[in-house]
Amino acid sequence: MKYLQIILNLPVNQPFTYSYSPDENEKPELIPMIGKRAEIMFGNRKTSGFIIDILDSIPPSCPVDSSKIRPIKRIIDKEPLFDKELIEIAKWISHYYLCTLGEAIFAMIPSGRRETSAGGFSFENELTQIGKTILSDEQNDCVNKIIEHWQKDENNNFSYKNNLYHYLYGPTGSGKTEVFLQLAEKTLAMNKGVIYLVPEISLTGQVARSITERFGNTAAILHSGLTPSKRLTQWHRIMHKEARVIVGARSAIFAPVPDLGLVIIDEEHDGSYKSGTTPRYHARQVAMHRCSTLQIPLVMGSATPSVEAWFGMTKNTIIQHKLSKRLSGGEMPQISCINLNHYEMDGCISKPLEEEIKKTLEANHQVILFLNRRGFSHFFRCNTCGFELKCKNCSVPLTYHKKDNRLRCHYCGWSIIPPESCPECGSVDIGSAGFGTEFIEAETKAKFPNAKIIRLDTDVLSNKEELLTKLEEFKNGKYDIMLGTQMVAKGLNFPKLQLAGVILADTGLHMPDFRAGERTFALITQVAGRAGRYLKNGKVIVQTYDPAREPIFFACNSKITEFYDYELTQRQFLEFPPFSRLVRLVFRSFNKNLAFETAMEAKKILQNGAQKNAEILGPAECPIEKISQNYRVQILLKGTSVIPLLSMARNLLEKYTHNQNVYIEYDTDPVSLL
Repeated sequence: MKYLQIILNLPVNQPFTYSYSPDENEKPELIPMIGKRAEIMFGNRKTSGFIIDILDSIPPSCPVDSSKIRPIKRIIDKEPLFDKELIEIAKWISHYYLCTLGEAIFAMIPSGRRETSAGGFSFENELTQIGKTILSDEQNDCVNKIIEHWQKDENNNFSYKNNLYHYLYGPTGSGKTEVFLQLAEKTLAMNKGVIYLVPEISLTGQVARSITERFGNTAAILHSGLTPSKRLTQWHRIMHKEARVIVGARSAIFAPVPDLGLVIIDEEHDGSYKSGTTPRYHARQVAMHRCSTLQIPLVMGSATPSVEAWFGMTKNTIIQHKLSKRLSGGEMPQISCINLNHYEMDGCISKPLEEEIKKTLEANHQVILFLNRRGFSHFFRCNTCGFELKCKNCSVPLTYHKKDNRLRCHYCGWSIIPPESCPECGSVDIGSAGFGTEFIEAETKAKFPNAKIIRLDTDVLSNKEELLTKLEEFKNGKYDIMLGTQMVAKGLNFPKLQLAGVILADTGLHMPDFRAGERTFALITQVAGRAGRYLKNGKVIVQTYDPAREPIFFACNSKITEFYDYELTQRQFLEFPPFSRLVRLVFRSFNKNLAFETAMEAKKILQNGAQKNAEILGPAECPIEKISQNYRVQILLKGTSVIPLLSMARNLLEKYTHNQNVYIEYDTDPVSLL
């Protein structure tokens, strides 16, 4: 009789013991092995779990006697889905991101868990020509400086001798992608595998083609469009060394690549590398851990590095490799900042922007107008008493959608027909302030009746394919003006594009979140990188009510170093990352008082186990107090080192039995505090 330790995808921090009676005639693929899944009865339901250990006797930790141990029903997999290295990573994740081993392993292995699918395009940019491009001197230099630290011993084994973390920094269009691909080729030549991470699912269409044309069948593309069974097929190809270059969104960092030799993270600043569900891991952090364990290089790249990465470069814990020239010949565009306080605004397009759009259209070139908010107008407000209509489930302002004539919440989807008078004071002097992509579309159509206009945001686009067709059509000149939200800012590349307009740069800055400035700066810089990539005189116009705000001022004047210096000074003064570490606990419940009481009790436990140099902030309501009918209260743990914070949070996680109507989210190194 064998005893199997099986973990389930449950918030329970222990494996369960099941028995297995070996049969001499059993087919080899049906024999239990560590890393295979077994089908079991758990209570009275059938489920599956991963085998993490096989023992000859009942483990001492097993709380029941042998008569109560149930046999497994069957073994699901013909071969293990993970090896010792991945089990070690799962243990590290469960420790660092405060979840159970089961939750960590199930997030890593393809059982059909989906990833976020908001559009983002990263390296379609520079992969226009098939096959190798001749590298510029700068690019060659970067490749050589990263690759030269591989050393071969007498048994032909390679080892990497140097700082492991590298950063490829340069403006959009400076050829980072080609450097990544050359590094991947050189790594393959040493018989080592490569993981290439890109934001969200920028993996369909052109990218998939370019990568497969370059690497043929040695490439595997992991994205959330794959069905669980297709994902599993790719997983097996990777384990069998059939696929050696793995391209994917954040969860591809867990790919079971034998002899991994390089990890690449493109657009490192992108928010989608952080998982929004348990375990709340950050792919960059996991990559750093995996690379330092295996002693292999990690190469990141972006035109707007995250503040943490920039700080690493100034301290030389990350080695910076600079690309300064745009390869397609286009100059960096000139950026003008328009102060909207100086103009009578009858809509959202100011006179100077309107003039520029006219000129661009007359020259037969294209325009992109960019806004960070979907929906027709931003919020519904009473001009008499100032009452703002908010979502009953989420406490965020509702957004007006003209097409359906409804006010809709973008967090939970709740919607109502706009009231005819103010629900608070009865006044009929009510209206909507602010504007969204629908509103701009209506105004653009009115101002430029002959232009062919296309709008891209998640309200209009139902799927990826539709998005790709629309982008392809814009690229081929079928439309003159493209309007869109965030997705338009990500790494897109259009030869005829001459003018990019940011309708309102301030939208992100009103968020009570310490990373709001960094995001706004990255957005303007990324949008600016779209214009005039191939044309000599690209222009970017940024409209704002607050042109002196640092993120806007520095981005519009292309003062990149100054922005990071300013932001780091601010963070140091406020003791925010990278000068401190944070662990965030969010208490969610449909009952407001219950959430608060639970948080207060948790605070007492945290205070009793408090470590020195650890600060406990809160409990306080989250800036977005309610999402999907759940009230949210947060406690922040802050300190110079993350270790004491984790041990305090772990103590709470293991010892605190709280009311079942409250859910506690544990988030190490939170990306947003909303």
